[in-house]
Amino acid sequence: MFKTLLLRRTTTTTTTHRHFSTSLYTKYSFTPPPSLNSKTHSQTPPNPYPKTHTKKNKPLYQPPSSLPNPNQKPIKPDLPFDLRFSYTESSPDVRPIGLREPKYSPFGPGKIDRVWTGVCAPAVDPSMGKEEFQKMEGKRKLIRGRIQGVELSEAERVALVEQCGRSRTKRQINLGRDGLTHNMLNDIHNNWKQAEAVRIKCMGVPTADMKNVCAQLEDKAFGKIIHRHGGSLILYRGRNYHPKKRPAIPLMLWKPQEPIYPKLIKTTIEGLSIEETKEMRKKGLAVPALTKLAKNGYYGGLVPMIRDAFLVEELVRIDCQGLEKKDYKKLGAKLRDLVPCFLVTFEKEQIVIWRGKDYKPKEGGCFLMARESFDNSSSDADPNHEGRDVSHDQIESDSCDEK
Repeated sequence: MFKTLLLRRTTTTTTTHRHFSTSLYTKYSFTPPPSLNSKTHSQTPPNPYPKTHTKKNKPLYQPPSSLPNPNQKPIKPDLPFDLRFSYTESSPDVRPIGLREPKYSPFGPGKIDRVWTGVCAPAVDPSMGKEEFQKMEGKRKLIRGRIQGVELSEAERVALVEQCGRSRTKRQINLGRDGLTHNMLNDIHNNWKQAEAVRIKCMGVPTADMKNVCAQLEDKAFGKIIHRHGGSLILYRGRNYHPKKRPAIPLMLWKPQEPIYPKLIKTTIEGLSIEETKEMRKKGLAVPALTKLAKNGYYGGLVPMIRDAFLVEELVRIDCQGLEKKDYKKLGAKLRDLVPCFLVTFEKEQIVIWRGKDYKPKEGGCFLMARESFDNSSSDADPNHEGRDVSHDQIESDSCDEK
C-alpha cells in the first residue's frame, strides 16, 4: 500500500512539472532553467577553474634603502663630533643601563664607516686617549672660525634679521620635542643655499634650557646666532660659507630606539625615610600649582620662576595636563639638573619637586631677558660649555646662568 502511494506521488509531481514547463513554452516561449529541475539542483556544478596550486604568502616589503648594497661604498662623514639622534636631548655624560633592542645603525646597513653603539656613532674610538678628543675639538673650532670669517657689522646684522622676519619670508625650521636632531642639520644647510640666515622656532621641552640649544646649534652647524627673541632664533651661516663645500651629512633613515636609563622617581627621596617620602608626595599634590604648561609652549622662564618660588616654598607643583608622559618626564629631568632640586612624583600629570633640606639660593638675579642684544658679540663660541648663552659676553652680563 505504501509503495503504491509513493509511486502515485512521484508520477503526479513529474506530470505537473512537465505540464508546467510545456505550458510556459507554448504561451511565452520560455524554457525553464536547469536549476528548477530537482535533479540538477541537487547536483553541484563543476568548477571551471580548479585549484592547481596553493597561494604563497608575499614577503614583507623592505625599502631599497634598508637593504645592503655590496656595490655601494660607505660614506665617510668628516664631521668632527659624535653622530647622535638628538644633540640637545641626549648627553654623553649620562650612560644608559641597557638597550631595548639589539644594536642596529639608523643610517642603514653599510651606509657609513662608523660603528653605532646603540646611542651614538663616535668620531673617535673611545679607547683612544684624551689627545684624540682634544684634536677633534681643535678641528671643530678651526672649521667654525674659517667658515665665519670676519664678524658682521651692526648694519649687516640688522639687515639679515629683517630679511628673516615673518613679514618677509615664510622659510622656517621648527625645533620640537626631540630638540636638535641629526637630520635637522641637513635641513639647515639646505636653507642656507637660498639665504644667508635661517629662522628657527623652538617649542616644547628643549626651550627649558635655551642656552644649551643655542650652544649646540652653533657647535654642530658651524653657524652663529645673530638674534634671539624667546624661542625664535636666527642662525647665520658665515661669510666664507659655500654651499658646494658643505660637509657630508648622512641621513638617519629611522629613529633609533631609546636606551634604558635609571628611574627618575625612586622609592625614597635622598635623605628621607619611606614614610616621610609618602607624606611629602601627598603634600606635594595638594600644594597650589605654580604654573600650568601649555603643549608645545615656550618654557624659557620656568627655571628662574622655580628658583624664586623656592625662596618661600619648600615644595613646588607644576601642572602638566595635556602634555605627553615622556614630555613632562624629560622636563623633570632637566629641572633636576638646572634648578637644582629633587623630583618627588609625576602622578596625575603633575611635576612635584622639592628644594631639599640644605637649600641655598644662587647669588644674583635669576631673571632672563625676553629679547637679547647681540651687539659687539664675540666671534668664537665655546662648544663644550653648554651653560653659556651662545658665548656672548654682553649677554652673560645681562642675564643669569640657568645651570
